[in-house]
Amino acid sequence: MTKTLESHELDHRELLARQGLRFPAIILRHLRSAGIYCQPTVSIEHQHLAKRYVLRGVESGGAIADLGAYSSFTDEQGSALEWLQRVDTVGLNGVHAIVVAPVLVRIEMLRVERTYDVLITRHSLQTTAPGQRPRLESSIVFYGRRGTLEMELWGKDRLFSGAASPAFYSRSGEQLAVPDEFQDAVTRISAAVCCVGCRHCHVLQPKALVSPSVEVVGTPAISGGAA
Repeated sequence: MTKTLESHELDHRELLARQGLRFPAIILRHLRSAGIYCQPTVSIEHQHLAKRYVLRGVESGGAIADLGAYSSFTDEQGSALEWLQRVDTVGLNGVHAIVVAPVLVRIEMLRVERTYDVLITRHSLQTTAPGQRPRLESSIVFYGRRGTLEMELWGKDRLFSGAASPAFYSRSGEQLAVPDEFQDAVTRISAAVCCVGCRHCHVLQPKALVSPSVEVVGTPAISGGAA
């Protein structure tokens, strides 16, 4: 019986690592009814010109007053990644941007009023054999359930949005600390699941603008003296 329970728990964690938070049917119905679209899927894509495989993720989600769901990605150190492209849509609380990278760390959160679930997972490519498509390697970095934040970041406390995040506890009442490198991203996601009618990115960033260097050749010197 013990082995069966351990095997079941292992299968559950592997499913969480690969597919993200598992929502009960009633939560899924409320998300659909509210028009909140959160896509935590990580896929393997092939870049034909570069002749390499990469991972693709989507920043998506948003909130209404009593419910929110959001998913985005950072690098392994918890730093913001640049988006491949931003996605503008007519609808709210949906897809915001697309990112591709060799390694992704997914941060996904669900909020039901003042109660929060968060899941942080690491995703990388595992080579199987030369010339073959790699497989997706996924692992759980942090999993917090039924965290609490006694603030209405979607309402009267919205000025604290982006500066506060929920606290998580073990079954025995001990506080579970989010890894330091991901604390900023979790705080950003906490704001995202309280962003009513969300239409912008909370984690992914635009590409840095690179100014082309211009070399001027043969320009005559300008004298500061009077003619």
